[in-house]
Amino acid sequence: MDSSLNKPARIYLDHAATGWPKSEAVYRAVETELREHGAAAGRGAYGEALHSNAVVEEVRRLAARLVSSSATAAHAAVAGESVVLTANGTASLNLAIHGLLRPGDHVVTTAAEHNSVLRPLEWWRSRQGVVVETVPCDASGRVRSEDVLARVNGRTRLVAVVHASNVTGAVQPVEEIAAGLRRGPAAEAMLLCDAAQTAGSLPIGLSELGVDLLAMPGHKGLGGPLGTGLLCLGPRAAEQIEPLMQGGTGSQSDRLEMPTKLPERLESGNLNVPALAGLAAGLRETLERDLEATARQQRDRTVELASRLAELPGIRVISGGELPILSLVLSEFDCREAAAVLDTAFGIEVRAGLHCAPLIHRYLDTAPSGTLRISFAPTTPQSELDQLAEALEEVAAQC
Repeated sequence: MDSSLNKPARIYLDHAATGWPKSEAVYRAVETELREHGAAAGRGAYGEALHSNAVVEEVRRLAARLVSSSATAAHAAVAGESVVLTANGTASLNLAIHGLLRPGDHVVTTAAEHNSVLRPLEWWRSRQGVVVETVPCDASGRVRSEDVLARVNGRTRLVAVVHASNVTGAVQPVEEIAAGLRRGPAAEAMLLCDAAQTAGSLPIGLSELGVDLLAMPGHKGLGGPLGTGLLCLGPRAAEQIEPLMQGGTGSQSDRLEMPTKLPERLESGNLNVPALAGLAAGLRETLERDLEATARQQRDRTVELASRLAELPGIRVISGGELPILSLVLSEFDCREAAAVLDTAFGIEVRAGLHCAPLIHRYLDTAPSGTLRISFAPTTPQSELDQLAEALEEVAAQC
């Protein structure tokens, strides 16, 4: 007997992990690239290889537009060669951190960070004598700019701040931190921003934010496939960052040293051209949207859902309110148990646990088990959020 006949229809509410479903344009782009082209980029001068080159350059061009979306005379547009293609957001953050830090450096970061920042920094702290200072957050996961700036000094090499918490959706005051940093004793420090939750959801101009490095995955708000990521570099970072890998780039193959030119200096080996074709399709759709209007709509939906769930007995809601991400704590259920019930009984897919952001839970009072996280997208039907609320009402009634 087919057990799927009794399984509830799938309701996917884990967009903070990865966006799904992708648009039809993304699916078509990946399939077309695999079936009809199939050549490596930068590795040949025949027609299909040149097509693959064009796919790669299109991604750079579109990504540069995304992070230069409101470029003015005061905010220079980002050049395509300053967009480095990576395997995911984690690879982008690792390239930024390992490519800039040196033994004995000083780093300031926050308790709201993902392990993609915390673990590379811990490697440098434990093995290379880097001093890492971590700024606390409040009970919604938000940090204060003055607390970050109070930790920097003349030795600070890097300040790493997530643009928005992946646990609560709280947006951090990155622009304020950037402005204060440039006026203070650490004016030469690099500012790294993890835009995993905001790319494709909020405007993320590199210069407008005031950051030197902007890291993001391609598979969340940007709508691309898994296995894609971007690291956008400001001028200072472009000059100083070193590669993590060495190998073939398709250029200057007669030299044993890596090319000095960007982006080849930071990209060794074959790029995932089919996935990048899908990312290009996702970026085109992202650039066609009014991100500010979408963000307003999503904030309204988030606040409404949070208010509705907060009325249920035995449920505590934690939300920054700015992004469609919120966390729940159920007084009578472990979050993993609640997630299993939602999946098996109602077909609702949410995430439970620490969400790879262990430090924030000390301040949310959700350690050691974490939270039940709900995250949705502009394409999520309101009916699915209604079904979630009804399902949680049934679960809460069992408390």
